[in-house]
Amino acid sequence: MKAHQTDFSQGSVYRNIIEVALPMTLAQLLNLLYNIVDRMYIGRIPEVGKLALTGVGVCFPMITLITAFTFLFGNGGSPLCAMERGRGNEREARKLMGNTFSLLVLTGIVLMAVGWLFYKPVLYAFGASEATFPYAGEYIRVYLMGTLFVMISLGMNPFINCQGFGNVGMLTVLIGAAFNIVLDPFFIFGLQMGVRGAALATVLSQMVSAIWVLRFLTGKKAVLQLEKSALKLERIRVEKIIGLGMSSFVMSFTNSLVQVTCNSTLQAYGGDLYVGIMTVLNSVREVFTMPVTGITNGASPVMSFNYGERAYGKVRQAIRFLTAICIVYTLLAWGILSLRPEFFIRLFNTDAELIAKGMPALHIYFFGFCFMALQFSGQSVFVALGKAKRATFFSLFRKAVIVTPLTILLPKIGGLGVNGVFWAEPISNLIGGCACFITMLLTVLPELKKETA
Repeated sequence: MKAHQTDFSQGSVYRNIIEVALPMTLAQLLNLLYNIVDRMYIGRIPEVGKLALTGVGVCFPMITLITAFTFLFGNGGSPLCAMERGRGNEREARKLMGNTFSLLVLTGIVLMAVGWLFYKPVLYAFGASEATFPYAGEYIRVYLMGTLFVMISLGMNPFINCQGFGNVGMLTVLIGAAFNIVLDPFFIFGLQMGVRGAALATVLSQMVSAIWVLRFLTGKKAVLQLEKSALKLERIRVEKIIGLGMSSFVMSFTNSLVQVTCNSTLQAYGGDLYVGIMTVLNSVREVFTMPVTGITNGASPVMSFNYGERAYGKVRQAIRFLTAICIVYTLLAWGILSLRPEFFIRLFNTDAELIAKGMPALHIYFFGFCFMALQFSGQSVFVALGKAKRATFFSLFRKAVIVTPLTILLPKIGGLGVNGVFWAEPISNLIGGCACFITMLLTVLPELKKETA
């Protein structure tokens, strides 16, 4: 595929967003395949599929924590890089990219070592039982071997996209996903490795993606190359990267916190069955939030570049376009999920009891799904424009201040039990989404009306 570059300074804002967002949305879809395909195959392992799926679900918080660090550095450094490109300061943009790479590598090594040392008590704390721990332990031990590959592929791919190479960024994920799809059944069933095979397929796939990213960013086609001279960490740049990336980190970190709280609470009120149901619901949620993530990630570098260029009118157009698409899509998604809940649960497991208990849980969990669009839109604008403190606050507000306490308290109210855990999500979407979006409208739009160009 030809490395087509989108020039964010030219043409329609809508076209620029679509040119980046379409391949990025496809990339997000393919990225899901790393874990989704694993879960589909794992849920169908003869005799032990339900327990194995639940065991892998217990690993999600650890995997989410690793991903949080790729967001901390990648989502912090890439908007700053795009803004410097908009200002015409390519030297600083290269420095930001190099510092981000160093942070990803160093952190990846530390996370892998810490994970190997403490995975057993952590998994039990995250909701594993004596029945599910063997599967969770097998999966995470192998997955941790690929931590460095995950950090590089997910953390550096935004620097390909922020240079306008959306199709190349898509290929990063496409190549890895293709390997994963081929290797999964071979390792899981062909070599009878079970959950270890699923994890090994993911590690090898991420390795291939990481090699692809590094090859492009050090090659001649990239506008900004990853250079050795830019790898030396400098305090000011590190602080800027972490400051802006903190909101994405907090959002992902608190997702892990919520997953832990949900698993622990569900284990207490409903046992392994409901931990398995939450694993399925999280998987369905990832599928349906993927297009929203793709469009927000596609709009982000366009907004960052034009904000750096002081083309505020284009930034306002991008915000309106982004919000409209996200709201319309999430309304449609809510309708589809309401009409066909059983279909989406069966994608991951066909156990009759899990399906019977899972359908009412799905209706509760996805109620008012459209309000999530407001959180995504507002958050994306704050990050793209470098509003680090506001972005971090609203990341923390929805998950840590609303969802986590509700997950603990609601099951105790009115005999809600496990249903209380599922109700925490839609309530947080309503309160957190509206608060984030309204604040964005009241604080960002007045600033953007002071257009100078």
